[in-house]
Amino acid sequence: MGDIDRDRVEKAYERWAPVYDLVFGKVFDQGRQSTIAEADRIGGRILDVGVGTGLSLLDYSPSTRICGVDISEPMLRKAQARVRAKKLGNVETLAVMDAKNLAFKDASFDAVVAQYVITAVPDPEATLDDFVRVLKPDGELILVNHIGAENGPRRTFELAFAPLARRLGWRPEFPWERLVNWAARNDGVTLVERRAMPPMGHISLIRYRKS
Repeated sequence: MGDIDRDRVEKAYERWAPVYDLVFGKVFDQGRQSTIAEADRIGGRILDVGVGTGLSLLDYSPSTRICGVDISEPMLRKAQARVRAKKLGNVETLAVMDAKNLAFKDASFDAVVAQYVITAVPDPEATLDDFVRVLKPDGELILVNHIGAENGPRRTFELAFAPLARRLGWRPEFPWERLVNWAARNDGVTLVERRAMPPMGHISLIRYRKS
């Protein structure tokens, strides 16, 4: 199975930055709103990985403190402009950062939110490990992501589409089994919920708790 690399992801999102909100805003809206609701339920200090153009920043509770990171500087410039324009005082920082090598101390956050990130990083398992590292004990890792079909026509399409998708910066064939195997190797996390999201259950909201 081929893979993606950091340079390819950066270039892909640099191309997407000018039109990202228009193209993806409504498509991913329900998944985004659901992750934010879970993060606000936890409250405290939240790390939003892959914050992109900052669409999600508008929807967090003003009492929830946010640190946002993204690998794409053009995306983050739009997020920074959004924070200034909307006077979002609960946003502590926005920084260019590799999701697999977060520049935060251990146990820094009450929750880590990663929306549509796991299928767009070169090493998903190592990235998830670093998310757990920066979580406080009893903190939650909240993911929303496309999960590949196990079989059937959608599986066939995802495998056929995969080479093009990698050039665009993500894997469409990412299987649930990879997350199952990752969690089994990591004694520090427990699956709390997997919730199917529209459209047609192709997207899942997934919550892990750090023990």
